[in-house]
Amino acid sequence: MIKVENLVKRFGNTYALNDVSFEIGDGEIVGLLGPNGAGKSTAMNILTGYLSSTSGSVSIDDIDMVEDPIKAKKLIGFLPEQPPLYPEMTVDEFLNFVYELKGCTLEKEAHLEEIIKVTKLGEVRSRLIANLSKGNKQRVGIAQALIGDPKVLIFDEPTVGLDPKQILAVRNLMRNLAKNHTVILSTHILAEVQACCERVIIINKGKIIADERTDSIVRAIEDGYRYRIKVCGPEKEVASTLSRINGVKSVESTGERDLDSFAFVFDSAKGVDVRKPVFNACASRGWPIIGLEAVGTDLETVFIRLVDAAEGVTEGTQRRRGK
Repeated sequence: MIKVENLVKRFGNTYALNDVSFEIGDGEIVGLLGPNGAGKSTAMNILTGYLSSTSGSVSIDDIDMVEDPIKAKKLIGFLPEQPPLYPEMTVDEFLNFVYELKGCTLEKEAHLEEIIKVTKLGEVRSRLIANLSKGNKQRVGIAQALIGDPKVLIFDEPTVGLDPKQILAVRNLMRNLAKNHTVILSTHILAEVQACCERVIIINKGKIIADERTDSIVRAIEDGYRYRIKVCGPEKEVASTLSRINGVKSVESTGERDLDSFAFVFDSAKGVDVRKPVFNACASRGWPIIGLEAVGTDLETVFIRLVDAAEGVTEGTQRRRGK
């Protein structure tokens, strides 16, 4: 559906994008991540046809963005970080205006009714946009992106400024939209990507440093496994015993206490299953284990490690930072 080949964007002697290539298939929902100044906004502007590239190519459904920009842009619905709304219009007036502006040929009434239904704007459709909540304004922004039934939807920071309930509603909407559209989500909120996206592309200093499925990118950098355990026993003795087990790299008490039990987090060496030795060590000392679970590395940790690795930050520097 989306094909980006050897994309370069240069501003003077500065490269905003430097030989970026990736493909996104039909129905994928992909998170585009990167620190400030990484080049992701530049990439999105080129993808949507708002900005030209220095070299390289972008095609949407095999239509080249440079050779046939109007046809390519008709396949894209775009929600910028600041939704392009007219506050003096009602929701219905605005969506009718966008319909005409896009030159949409779908049956007008049925198409707009379906969009109102999908975005759950029925209760506010007759209200002025200026009087809507931030969450409903964001829904109107999504609604305008859906007009024309584009195959590709690109959302830039779609939940910024929303309350937790509104964030959950927008995330659910994005997941539902991915059933019938290809979706690109650009965000700095890592939890957003874990909640919505099946694949993540991380860009730093104009280059792609990771392109993996969301679940496998975590496993790709893990040195071993991390576990959380609750043991009924003396806190210091339990920590000391766990730390001496072969394959256990580190043990840390979390400070949590539940009656006579203490909680610990410990890391295992790569390729070593320490669960049975841990159980046997506690059982031999009469310390009941009342909880043991694997704790996965979160995407925030992955992001920091990958960016640090790309910038040549050493493990010692990471430790000094408290990573």
